[in-house]
Amino acid sequence: MDRVNRILHHEKYKDYIARINKAEKDRQFCCHNMGHFLDVARLAVILDQTEGYGQEKELIYGAALLHDIGRWMEYEDGISHEKASVMLAPEILDDCGFSEEEKSSILAAIGSHRDGDIKTQKSLSGLIYRADKMSRPCFACAAEHLCDWKQNKKNGRIIW
Repeated sequence: MDRVNRILHHEKYKDYIARINKAEKDRQFCCHNMGHFLDVARLAVILDQTEGYGQEKELIYGAALLHDIGRWMEYEDGISHEKASVMLAPEILDDCGFSEEEKSSILAAIGSHRDGDIKTQKSLSGLIYRADKMSRPCFACAAEHLCDWKQNKKNGRIIW
């Protein structure tokens, strides 16, 4: 998990997380913070192990830690956060030692983590999509009735 820990300590990664935290300081809905990133990673690992996809844990964690890093750009510039995250992640992945093939897989997962068409895929992209949705405790959210997520996307139960 050396490369994953390099992501956590990467200066640009820390800057992007700080920008998100600042932008979401008063957000009443789910936030895009380290708790969310780790929930997505851990749920994706459980899914991978349970369903036997054989994805490498470092790739799962890499995609999960980076999938929302462009959220601040969505707030500031109106760029969809999955596109912004795909723009920001390559430099971090390069600096942290991921190969071109690994980077390609992670970037595909980041770029499609909001695309419902991939939710059943037995791939890194499918894992990140499902784990991202499962990570949200909609069933216990005080702002759930104000949330604009479609009902079929909201997480209404605990699986694990």
